[in-house]
This record gives sequence, structure tokens and C-alpha cells, in this order.
Amino acid sequence: MRAGNTTWPDSGLDAALCLLAGKWKAHILWELRPAHLRFGELRRRLAGVSDKVLSEKLRQLEADGIVRRESLATSYGPVQRQVRYSLTPRGASLADALLPVRDWGARYLTAVTEN
Repeated sequence: MRAGNTTWPDSGLDAALCLLAGKWKAHILWELRPAHLRFGELRRRLAGVSDKVLSEKLRQLEADGIVRRESLATSYGPVQRQVRYSLTPRGASLADALLPVRDWGARYLTAVTEN
């Protein structure tokens, strides 16, 4: 099965894990969950990500139909554009699926730090 630039087996779990593979994709989804963000705003929220990696991951998520890239005219004139990123409905549903994972992780951290 193929969607966008991602190829995976015909398993729902494998498909979700492929879309979230790597360190940054889940973090990008998490940060875009409540808002539309420009590239620089997103980069500041993701401490440690390089411009190159962030651009690459955003392009992959866009190709897979998870992230939407919008180019807007700025007040500086019609030639200069501002780009912002947001989640598509499919991306929002995937980001919502991260909520129980986050909650599980918080419980796990509490349990292992109490021992």
C-alpha cells in the first residue's frame, strides 16, 4: 500500500507507525494540534531540530496528507509570502490519537521514577 511518499504493509498499526516514524513527526503533530504555525514558530517549539530536518519532515507529512502548507501574502507586498502549517482533518485525528499515548507515557514516567 502506498500513500504520498510512504510505503507500508497492509496493517493499520504499521501504517500509523510509518507516518510517525522518527523523532520529529509526532512532535510536529503535537505542536500543530492547537494552532496554525509558521516555520520559525514551529522550529522554536521543537528545540534541537535543524531547519533541514524540519523542512524534510513537514514535506513528508504534507505528501501523506497529514499537514497542510498555506502560502499567504504578507503586508509587505504581494511578492513576499508567509508560509504557515496546520493539520488536515486526517492529521488532526492522528494527533488526537497521541493523547492516550501521552497519558500512558506520563503514568509510565511516574511509575519508574517512584521506584
